[in-house]
Amino acid sequence: MSLLTVVYALLFYAATVILVAGVAYRIRLYATTPAPLKIPTMPAPLTNTGVVVRMARELFLFESLFKSNKWIWLFGALFHFGLALVLARHLRYFIEPVWTWVVLIQPFGIYAGFAMVAGLAGLWLRRIVVNRIRYISRASDHLMLALLVGIGFSGLMMKYVARTDIISVKAFFLGLMRFDWQPLPADPPLLVHLGLVALLMIVFPFSKLLHAPGVFFSPSRNQADTAREKRHLAAWAAPLDAQRDA
Repeated sequence: MSLLTVVYALLFYAATVILVAGVAYRIRLYATTPAPLKIPTMPAPLTNTGVVVRMARELFLFESLFKSNKWIWLFGALFHFGLALVLARHLRYFIEPVWTWVVLIQPFGIYAGFAMVAGLAGLWLRRIVVNRIRYISRASDHLMLALLVGIGFSGLMMKYVARTDIISVKAFFLGLMRFDWQPLPADPPLLVHLGLVALLMIVFPFSKLLHAPGVFFSPSRNQADTAREKRHLAAWAAPLDAQRDA
C-alpha cells in the first residue's frame, strides 16, 4: 500500500471525526443557549405550524434573501442548489449498489457543478465590488470562498480536463468505510480535490458555513408571534421565576 493512500486515508478519518464532533458540539451549544426574549422577525407566524412552514420557505426558497436582494438571491440559489445536486451525485462513491434515483441524476449533477461555481463567483465578486460588503469582509471570508471555488473547479477539471479512475476512487472510499483500505489513484486534480474537501470538513465547524444547522436555532426564525397570548419564559429562567413567585 502506497504512502499516498495511507496519508489520505488518515486525513479523511481525522477530518470526519473533527466534522462530526465539531458540528455536534456547536449544535449542542446552540440548543442550550438561552433565548430570553420573544424576537421573531415580523411578519411572523402565529402558530408552531406556521413556524415550520416559514422555516421550510427559508431553507428551500431563501425567502428573506429574495425579498432583500434579488441578485444575491440568484447567486446564492445557484450555489446552494448546485451544491445539493452535486452532493447527491457523489453518493455513488459511497453506496453499492447505487440507488436508482442517484443514477438518474448523474447528468444533471454535472451541470450543477457549473452552477455551483458560477454562484460562488458571483458571491465572491460581490464581496469585491460592493463597497459596504467589501468593508465588512475579512480575509477568512475570501479564503472560504476560494476553498469552495477550488473544490468545484478541481472537480470539473477531473471531468473535462484530466479524467481519473472513478472505479478506483469508489473502491478507496468504500474501503475507508469498511476499514479495508484500497489504493488511491495518484492523479494531481484528484489529490487537490480530495485535499480541499478534507480541509473544508476540518474548518466547517469553526466557520461561517455553520449557518447551515444554525438557522434552525435562530430565535428570529423559530419563534411564533405569541407574545400577547402566552408569556415567554426561557427554560433556564423558570426556577428563578418560581422562587420569586413563592
